[in-house]
Amino acid sequence: MPVAPRKAYVVGVGMTKFDKPRGERDYPELGLEASVKALLDAGVTYDDVETAAVGYCYGDSTCGQRAVYQLGMTGIPIVNVNNNCSTGSSAFAFAANSIMSGQADCALALGFEKMAPGSLGSAWDDRAAPMEGTMSQLFELEGEKDYSKEDFGPFAARIFGAAGLEYMERYGAKLEHIAKISAKNHKHSVKNPYAQFRSAPSWEEILKARAITRELTLPMCSPTSDGGAAAIVVSEDFIKKHNLQDRAIELAGLGVSTDSVRLYEDRSRIELAGADMTRRAAQTAYKQAGVGPHDIKVIELHDCFAANELVVYDGLGLCKEGEGHHLIDRGDNTFGGKWVINPSGGLESKGHPLGATGIGMIFYLTMQLRGEAGQLQADNVNYALSHNIGLGGSCVVTVLKRAPFYKKGSTMQQRLGYNVADECKRMTEDELNKVRSKHFSDYLPPSIPESKM
Repeated sequence: MPVAPRKAYVVGVGMTKFDKPRGERDYPELGLEASVKALLDAGVTYDDVETAAVGYCYGDSTCGQRAVYQLGMTGIPIVNVNNNCSTGSSAFAFAANSIMSGQADCALALGFEKMAPGSLGSAWDDRAAPMEGTMSQLFELEGEKDYSKEDFGPFAARIFGAAGLEYMERYGAKLEHIAKISAKNHKHSVKNPYAQFRSAPSWEEILKARAITRELTLPMCSPTSDGGAAAIVVSEDFIKKHNLQDRAIELAGLGVSTDSVRLYEDRSRIELAGADMTRRAAQTAYKQAGVGPHDIKVIELHDCFAANELVVYDGLGLCKEGEGHHLIDRGDNTFGGKWVINPSGGLESKGHPLGATGIGMIFYLTMQLRGEAGQLQADNVNYALSHNIGLGGSCVVTVLKRAPFYKKGSTMQQRLGYNVADECKRMTEDELNKVRSKHFSDYLPPSIPESKM
């Protein structure tokens, strides 16, 4: 008989502030700060880490090593991951699989991004685009003749905007429902010190904002962002050996999917936005965790554009097909409702540094399950879910819960020395020295001068 995989647990999380790409902080600094905070939260040093998975989309092939080497050149395996907007969660899944397979007892999942201003684009013009099939079918479905017209908007916004339009046409949702999703997420972010934007426009103001596509206005769109996030993932044996029960969050379910034939066969703009990936990844995660959508309380969902949040409600099974707008009307997507969706503010307002986004979701959900999310805390959180999707395509859905042996003890505030949920501080040189390798630090690449921390 096959042997059941081991369980994986998150015992440390850390994150930088997400901010607009100004070029003020380079990726080694962003990756280092997130890693140091996660190690401090876990109460371990880099000597305990046996493998690392590092996610980013923009950079040369071994940026992960460049960032992690600052903690010590210990010779461990370091794998660089690029999976479009689901890069962070893909790196997390890679680290978790190393634990569940028995290859390691302690893994670092790290994601970071240093992005250029403006809408996403490719750095390559001499080879086939990965999503040329998706774009050509979108043009065909919409009956467009002049595909180069700039007023159609950036390609990613066009795909998700078109999915929202089809949802409205099919099921009777209104553009105001998409605007209300955006207003809800911006309102949540006001209380998030890590968020790129902390203003709360009304849904009416959002509808009147500058148009980006035929369906979407600027506040409905995620910005380009710089930032980093990290998680320490370990086995149960590691937890008990190091007495980490007071911070152990179990990965109860993990679903990873890519596109099915429905992407093209259904000839649907909703399917072009990766809807079937969400359905299948969610079903896998729910089955592994032994729960359903109504057992979940908090969800960090991939709202790269507000229209996608509406479409994803169906894919995650939060409502019957085509009834996502009724969920909005009932207020079941915010505090006081059935679910609290994107209490962080979501990608639209907290920011979207591609490589960090998925692990950032783990950061927020870990604090929710520990009861340490401060002003963002939801009530009665027993299960939490993250949803991270990248077109082209990949989707990762996780279900998290407190470990069965979880017990109250030291808090993240005590371990880092300040209220992490309500204040975002940069790391210090002393914090870096606490978690750096104690045995492999004779030579280290340049770290960040203390004056920049």
